Amino acid sequence: MNDHRHRHRTRSGPADRSRHRTPRRTGIPALAGAVLAVTALSACQSNAAPAVSTGSADPRALTVVSTDSECRVSATRAPSGKLTFAVRNDGSKVTEFYLLGADGLRIVGEVENIGPGIGRDLVVSVPAGSYLTACKPGMAGDGIRAAFTVEDSGADLAPAGADKALVDQANAQYAAYVREQSEQLLAKTRVFAAAWRKGDAAAARAAYAPTRVHWERIETVAESFGDLDPRVDLREADLEPGQKWTGWHVAEKDLWPPAGYTPLTAAQRAAIGTQLVTDTAELHRRTQTMTFTADQIGNGAKGLLDEVATGKVTGEEEAFSHTDLWDFQANIDGARVAWEGLRPLLARRDPELDSVVARRFAELQALLDKHRAGDGFVTYDVLKPAEVKALSDAVNALSEPLSKVTAAVVS
Repeated sequence: MNDHRHRHRTRSGPADRSRHRTPRRTGIPALAGAVLAVTALSACQSNAAPAVSTGSADPRALTVVSTDSECRVSATRAPSGKLTFAVRNDGSKVTEFYLLGADGLRIVGEVENIGPGIGRDLVVSVPAGSYLTACKPGMAGDGIRAAFTVEDSGADLAPAGADKALVDQANAQYAAYVREQSEQLLAKTRVFAAAWRKGDAAAARAAYAPTRVHWERIETVAESFGDLDPRVDLREADLEPGQKWTGWHVAEKDLWPPAGYTPLTAAQRAAIGTQLVTDTAELHRRTQTMTFTADQIGNGAKGLLDEVATGKVTGEEEAFSHTDLWDFQANIDGARVAWEGLRPLLARRDPELDSVVARRFAELQALLDKHRAGDGFVTYDVLKPAEVKALSDAVNALSEPLSKVTAAVVS
């Protein structure tokens, strides 16, 4: 569901999310029945580094060593089926790893927010075909890519029997959730944009955070469309030289202006507001026929936790309005819905893991609830350092078991 943060970085990735990291980070990869157009990484380097040993006889178990200048993958070929990329960051910068389609645009799978000395696994079901691997040290700038081939093993990637019924149910539930959230996002964005365009700042400010929650709940899905994501959700800090800034955060700055800011003209508000509605309508159109697989739903849930860790907990997402806790809650909502759809299958495969994830979700929610105010939350700038740390610790505590869900539910 992710190329993100890449965004707030470039938004987040191989879908250069300039803002979220580079393509901010975690769209549903390789969406069945949907073409994922993602902004290509700029001036990507080739990866000529020597491969590292997998230490495993399983050709589907691969290792990736990411440094500040290399992306060493243990093999350049693998048989089709469930592939596991064990990614280790031996560099000094936070990194990301992607498996991309041969065009370099479609995200098949990704893991983000891998700190120095940390290891993370990417588990994904991959059919035969040509692909690219990519590391993104620093989550910004050039990606380090190499060709990767998946050979036809004859393996049937589709779930069977009772598992198939549970995966089909999870897909139907999640696809319906994505459609419903995109519908609400479009309707409320139209109201927000109308108020902002006509200069009703009070109404626009009141609508800002309650509207954006619908984007944040399906953020990793939205980010998989790399052409839309930067236009809609690019942060000012992630702008590249000469890049045009449009979308939500332009409006945010205009509505919560910093010292010395020159307000936008009515014509500028009209142009940006109109494009925001147009782009949101396009997102809505694209999501209406999307379908998902168990690994996409599981990886998407984890991607939303990455969004929290890389943008919301840091307070970088809403730099002017400080409405980060609304976004924080929305990312958690989306991750929870994805996990809940997989729970019947997860409970059969690994009931202990399911129990741990449930407990960690509850603990994180309890902390968030302490910061509620009226129908929303206090602004992020009033939180004490200890409160921010507590939220960060709870996100990390949930992230670890949630990262294991995909491997547990994918055969």
